[in-house]
Amino acid sequence: MMKKKSIPASKPSLMLFLCQIVSALDVPLDSKLLEELSQPPTITQQSPKDYIVDPRENIVIQCEAKGKPPPSFSWTRNGTHFDIDKDAQVTMKPNSGTLVINIMNGGKAEAYEGVYQCTARNERGAAISNNIVIRPSRSPLWTKEKLEPNHVREGDSLVLHCRPPVGLPPPIIFWMDNAFQRLPQSERVSQGLNGDLYFSNVQPEDTREDYICYARFNHTQTIQQKQPISVKVVSTKPVTERQPVLLTPTGSTSTKVELRGNVLLLECIAAGLPTPVIRWTKEGGELPANRTFFENFKKTLKIIDVSEADSGNYKCTARNVLGSVHHVISVTVKAAPYWITAPRNLVLSPGEDGTLICRANGNPKPSISWLANGVPIAIAPEDPSRKVDGDTIIFSHVQERSSAVYQCNASNEYGYLLANAFVNVLAEPPRILTPANKLYQVIADSPALLDCAYFGSPKPEIEWFKGAKGSILRGNEYIFHDNGTLEIPVAQKDSTGTYTCVARNELGKIQNEVHLEIKDPTMIIKQPEYTVVQRYSQVSFECIIKHDSTLLPTVVWLKDNDELPDDERFLVGKDNLTIMNVTDKDDGTYTCVVNTTLDSVSASAVLTVVAAPPTPAIIYARPNPPFDLELTGQLERSIDLSWTPGDENNSPITNFVIEYEDGLHEPGVWHYQTEVPGTQTTVQLKLSPYVNYSFRVIAVNKIGRSQPSEPSQQYLTKSANPDENPANVQGIGSEPDNLVITWESLTGFQSNGPGLQYKVSWRQKDVDDEWTSVIVANVSKYIVSGTPTFVPYEIKVQALNDLGYAPEPSEVIGHSGEDLPMVAPGNVQVHVINSTLAKVHWDPVPLKTVRGHLQGYKVYYWKVQSLSRRSRRHVEKKILTFRGNKTFGMLPGLEPYSSYKLNVRVVNGKGEGPASPDKVFKTPEGVPSSPSFLKITNPTLDSLTLEWGSPTHPNGVLTSYILKFQPINNTHELGPLVEIRIPANESTLILKNLNYSTRYKFYFNAQTSVGSGSQITEEAVTIMDEVQPLYPRIRNVTTAAAETYANISWEYEGPDHANFYVEYGVAGSKEDWKKEIVNGSRSFFVLKGLTPGTAYKVRVGAEGLSGFRSSEDVFETGPAMASRQVDIATQGWFIGLMCAVALLILILLIVCFIRRNKGGKYPVKEKEDAHADPEIQPMKEDDGTFGEYSDAEDHKPLKKGSRTPSDRTVKKEDSDDSLVDYGEGVNGQFNEDGSFIGQYSGKKEKEPAEGNESSEAPSPVNAMNSFV
Repeated sequence: MMKKKSIPASKPSLMLFLCQIVSALDVPLDSKLLEELSQPPTITQQSPKDYIVDPRENIVIQCEAKGKPPPSFSWTRNGTHFDIDKDAQVTMKPNSGTLVINIMNGGKAEAYEGVYQCTARNERGAAISNNIVIRPSRSPLWTKEKLEPNHVREGDSLVLHCRPPVGLPPPIIFWMDNAFQRLPQSERVSQGLNGDLYFSNVQPEDTREDYICYARFNHTQTIQQKQPISVKVVSTKPVTERQPVLLTPTGSTSTKVELRGNVLLLECIAAGLPTPVIRWTKEGGELPANRTFFENFKKTLKIIDVSEADSGNYKCTARNVLGSVHHVISVTVKAAPYWITAPRNLVLSPGEDGTLICRANGNPKPSISWLANGVPIAIAPEDPSRKVDGDTIIFSHVQERSSAVYQCNASNEYGYLLANAFVNVLAEPPRILTPANKLYQVIADSPALLDCAYFGSPKPEIEWFKGAKGSILRGNEYIFHDNGTLEIPVAQKDSTGTYTCVARNELGKIQNEVHLEIKDPTMIIKQPEYTVVQRYSQVSFECIIKHDSTLLPTVVWLKDNDELPDDERFLVGKDNLTIMNVTDKDDGTYTCVVNTTLDSVSASAVLTVVAAPPTPAIIYARPNPPFDLELTGQLERSIDLSWTPGDENNSPITNFVIEYEDGLHEPGVWHYQTEVPGTQTTVQLKLSPYVNYSFRVIAVNKIGRSQPSEPSQQYLTKSANPDENPANVQGIGSEPDNLVITWESLTGFQSNGPGLQYKVSWRQKDVDDEWTSVIVANVSKYIVSGTPTFVPYEIKVQALNDLGYAPEPSEVIGHSGEDLPMVAPGNVQVHVINSTLAKVHWDPVPLKTVRGHLQGYKVYYWKVQSLSRRSRRHVEKKILTFRGNKTFGMLPGLEPYSSYKLNVRVVNGKGEGPASPDKVFKTPEGVPSSPSFLKITNPTLDSLTLEWGSPTHPNGVLTSYILKFQPINNTHELGPLVEIRIPANESTLILKNLNYSTRYKFYFNAQTSVGSGSQITEEAVTIMDEVQPLYPRIRNVTTAAAETYANISWEYEGPDHANFYVEYGVAGSKEDWKKEIVNGSRSFFVLKGLTPGTAYKVRVGAEGLSGFRSSEDVFETGPAMASRQVDIATQGWFIGLMCAVALLILILLIVCFIRRNKGGKYPVKEKEDAHADPEIQPMKEDDGTFGEYSDAEDHKPLKKGSRTPSDRTVKKEDSDDSLVDYGEGVNGQFNEDGSFIGQYSGKKEKEPAEGNESSEAPSPVNAMNSFV
């Protein structure tokens, strides 16, 4: 009986589907055959259904199709025939249906809006494209509107509406400022999906006049700009906190419909103070994993590739410390039609049957309609072979006239699907596609595959013959494949010959001959052998081959599976490889590879290079393996093994290693048994019961180990009781009421017999209880429940098998589970040793109350306040652990002159017990830190003014300051040192009677009753005469520090264009100064990344000027606190200041009242009104600002060289170096990124622009192209 099988054939007969053909006929992808076969049209390329075009460019509507004969093309527009010959602007590409509408030469895109459909037609049918909707993109201008300034109270919410023009497609929205920088967004300020900018609560820094909404239209590459929106935040104290309120969406519920496969975007933005946090949940389910993303600071929920299963209620909750609010969005997922089974092309023979199936799904369920050649099938010409049954067309006994293209349309309210599938009825006589007289060559004993690629309609039958007059081939020695291939599974020499393939159907018959030759296999009859060779000698590897005389072999040698080294020492001969003057690097594996056109063989050998001895060369090698292994003297627990040693290869055997295999428990795994000296060839081996032993022997010499011997015969020992019990038995409770007994299980080798089990026994220690026992399977754990908390138990685990028990096991002590300690340590005492060290004592707790293994005691201690400042800081508790049963411990690193609290807790394996009552102790005074700054100002001929700040860490009560100073001459030699003691309540000092034009070095430190603190140094020079000194200098270095950053500012006197740098480091540290370069010639810089609560030293210098830098300044960053908001109204200094101001005003009123009664009226007011100074304008009554000022961006230049007064006010002609110029008033301050934030206190008069600056604003479109 013939075997039939389906496999891929060789290249000429690969059975590939043509145009997605699924039918009773497979058409091979043969170019000559395809040129001859007729085929209905197939659409191969078309424009998208929704086609938005650029109105400035030509419109190209694609429609490409193939068929035999080539199809012709026609178009409809809005359902009627589109005559392209009547429109000079429209052309169709040659041999194509693609339309080109010329817009660039006078056409208007709007005139060609509509719905287009392409038809490709030939004599076998007509295929149609999708409905292609052509719409030109639009980017309309923003409607002009007058935008009123937004005045908002601090803490209130705000929405800035964008309302972009409606474009096609919709624009991309973003917010920027006048400098074309994106406005920063956060959890508090963010842009909604509709483009509006939402403020959950406004802050003073939100005040600005350039909130600008931009709309980018990608199709036309244009950007439209809305008029700037002004926001002014009115500060109020205190700011009232508010619970969350939703800004969008409104109400408590809303609905959302999304289509299957799209991205679902849900948004919730809330107002409130503090800023609310948004959380999303799905009622009755979980958010889909791997498809859920949170955007816009979790205000937007994004689910990709949604399906009907994602329908449901989604709940967003906005929460802050004052409360919460939520909104439920009911999501319904609908679906445009999608394919379940799209119709596929049919190729049939006359008289055959077939079906076209069109199945689609959607929500709602789509309706299915059929068309034939682009015409609804109800009005198409009738075909008796066709029957429509819903989503299926059934064809019966088709004829050639039944060929047509059918269209399936699946549609619902959300879209449609259109698919073309043709029915091609072919009547073709057989064709054989395999070339005639093709020669196949095969190695003997390999399979031979003879191709017979064919085509015909109806499908031909294939028969094979051998020889000119041979009979048809049949039998189990042949396999006939469905694609016509004949397979000879094992080709022999007698399989050589000519084979004939015959293909026939009712329309004809054709045959083809192929030839088969069987070749002898290639063999290596002399292989290279393993060789040990001495260094600097010569070695050869042989590779003698035998091959078929008609095949030409090639021989390639490899070293370690790579090419041979490019070295003239390697000589490749016809049958060998020779290596001259061998070196150590020649060690490796050498492979001979023989290739022919039909087969390939290889053989390898290892080369080992050894050192050459001084005596005549002897080849040393590892010993040959022992042989003739014999077992004698079999006993239950021992056996004798003997063997015959192999050749020792000129290196004496030092020892033999005996290994065993347990074929019963670990087959294939060899274990070390023992080893004996090299002079011994017998050994008595100890055996274990219930093991199926095999043995092998390995010989060892100085060169290495031999290959293992052949295994001995197997020997199965009898079963017995276990010899040993489990090791590492432990009892540790995992809960307060249980005891977990664990052990290491015995191996199968140790079991000594079948049925291994364990007898687990336990009893409470020191209690007259009987043993409780249980027998468990071959496991390693048993849990005893219901035990008292942390009591000792005696435990033992005994092994047993089917033959009996192991010896009596030893007992171990374990404990049931621990619980938290019950009591706190008592009698806690603290002994303060010095200002930074204290010793704490406590009484140990009773062991019964520990309820577990005592691990030690933990001391929690924290600083309550500094006794010098009386200001509370963020409480940071520190923990010290003292192991074991200690009753005291040392507390290092305390701060001097501070109040501390501590408590003590006992610790066991379960955790910590209750804390002892807090113990308060105080540290004594210590030496202070260095003064926070030292400034030297107002140099004259013989005097200098010193100003300083108190130490950041006084560490006690300051008693005085110590000032030391000495002159420095031009060679930097120091003069005599003068010391002055200054009262602690002083902060300035004028030094008089100094030498003129002399440099002095000052050393300044503070003192407490304990001693002097670290000092700060500074240098200054008295002037030569009463003119401003010309030498460059940097002075008045000031700092404003926050938790993690500090703003550094300074004043500079000297040449222009100096390049500044800032150096800083931890105060009192010996580490190198860190250096930061200042960008440009600014006189301020922001240090970032600082550690909270740390004292830093800082100084400013100029590049290129040797030794030119400022004095050191010291500042401290703020502590890391949850909130740094301070109610100024509750501060003592503020209350005192306000009282003083009120008293002063009262006195002034009394004086004015007295003078008015004495002097009468004065005409000053009338004179001022009559001669109004344009520089002095009256103040508005409503807001207290100066009136009649314009809102210009230009400013009057400031005079160079003047300085900012120490009270931080800004005069009209202050220096242009001043930081105040970066804001428009005295309230300016730095934010964290170093930019300057200013509160507008009034409006300046508009002045003409100076210099070469342009008065025009940059084009928003051109600017945005480089920013967006």
